[in-house]
Amino acid sequence: MTLQPLGWSDFFAHSFAPYAAKGFAVGRVAIEYKGAYTLYTEFGELAAGVSGKLRYQATTSQDFPAVGDWVVIQVRNDEQRATIHDVLPRKSKFSRKIVGGTTEEQIVAANVDTVFLVSGLDQNFNLRRIERYLILVWESGANPVIVLNKADLCDAIEQRINAVESIASGVPIVTLSAIQQQGLDRLQPYLLPGQTIALLGSSGVGKSTLGNQLIGANVQAVQSVRQGDDQGRHTTTHRELLRLPSGSLIIDTPGMREIQIWAGEESLQATFADIDRLAEQCRFRDCCHEQEPGCAVQEAIVQGTLDYSRFLNYQKLNRELNYLSRKQDERAQLNEKAKWKKLHKALRHHPKYQR
Repeated sequence: MTLQPLGWSDFFAHSFAPYAAKGFAVGRVAIEYKGAYTLYTEFGELAAGVSGKLRYQATTSQDFPAVGDWVVIQVRNDEQRATIHDVLPRKSKFSRKIVGGTTEEQIVAANVDTVFLVSGLDQNFNLRRIERYLILVWESGANPVIVLNKADLCDAIEQRINAVESIASGVPIVTLSAIQQQGLDRLQPYLLPGQTIALLGSSGVGKSTLGNQLIGANVQAVQSVRQGDDQGRHTTTHRELLRLPSGSLIIDTPGMREIQIWAGEESLQATFADIDRLAEQCRFRDCCHEQEPGCAVQEAIVQGTLDYSRFLNYQKLNRELNYLSRKQDERAQLNEKAKWKKLHKALRHHPKYQR
């Protein structure tokens, strides 16, 4: 197995050069499950675990390898295993806030080139949910493609395409029916050798069915959605990097019922560029877009050129990001304090400082 078909490029080779000089090898994380890893390497697939040093130096979960990461390894040929010593810098990463009250980043997939943001055209169709996903995709550094699945269950396809275009200007939109194998050829321009694609979307939108069709085999479990409300079940239980016949790679991810934002101001502006342009026309720079005179945003809502529910979602997401920013600052201070505490503890036990 060579590295180029796995997505290896000069970007990673440059970072790996110092390690190569010391005799280390490199691999790409295909599966991460409860701290155990499966890697694609030039020696074949290897089981792996992180070194004690890497575990000790890690301060947050993002310091550990994620699916799609390129990692520095030492291979134990006699055991067909490897030890992960470091994670190479990421070209892109798709993250969300970890579920629950903890303010911590959870990396869903790393080094992704294109994100297929999958949405169902059935009763599961939800513009506000697509907006939330778009923020995460823009933050990741990957390119979004909105995939509208289940075209066979929709009688108003053009109407829904127009609705998506109104909130995602310039983003490619592909309609298809994965289960009917209709329209899959429209994804081929993105399935290039060495390119990594992530499938993202909520439960029940058909990500696993789409993945199986692209791979050409039933490698992912598929379950039907509940009758009556089109709510999906979690069929993918862990993230996995899979190779496609086209030479590209795909990461299927568990469906997200709770999409907690992990992003910055720029990603919000990219997702709501229309509102951002309107805000620049407001009379007052600190306009809150409520009842201030000369508010271009409120004027657009009254004239019907800006959907009110989109504006409400913008405000909601803006509040979430402001709250997240405050919590991140607090956590950064705690992490810095913990790092110095660990360093001082190590120094106290160093022989040089022993009496």
